Amino acid sequence: MSRARTIPRLNRRLTLEEAQRLPDGAGGQTLSWVALGTLWARLDPGTGRERAGEFATLSSVPYRITVRAAPQGAPSRPKPDQRFRDGARIFRILAVTEDDAGAHYLTCFAQEEVLA
Repeated sequence: MSRARTIPRLNRRLTLEEAQRLPDGAGGQTLSWVALGTLWARLDPGTGRERAGEFATLSSVPYRITVRAAPQGAPSRPKPDQRFRDGARIFRILAVTEDDAGAHYLTCFAQEEVLA
């Protein structure tokens, strides 16, 4: 018996970014985030937690972010150590896996961190 597939509602436009190290002109390097493109996504928040740092409190919330699948190696396919940006909000990508058996969608496990 076949199951009816639920198509995720991709209702948020996120920018996929990748870190690049660039020369700083003084013999060192600086980290710069470069936009790779935009993807429509669905964001599902998990349970947040708060951690006291030395000078500030850091709040973090895990997210499951669903996007349309792209082939392995395609620049539009998210991968760990990249991030999504939604205006001033940043979602650091921790892991990526296929969401469904037909590989139509990807689930990105991400973390949003906010200084409080």
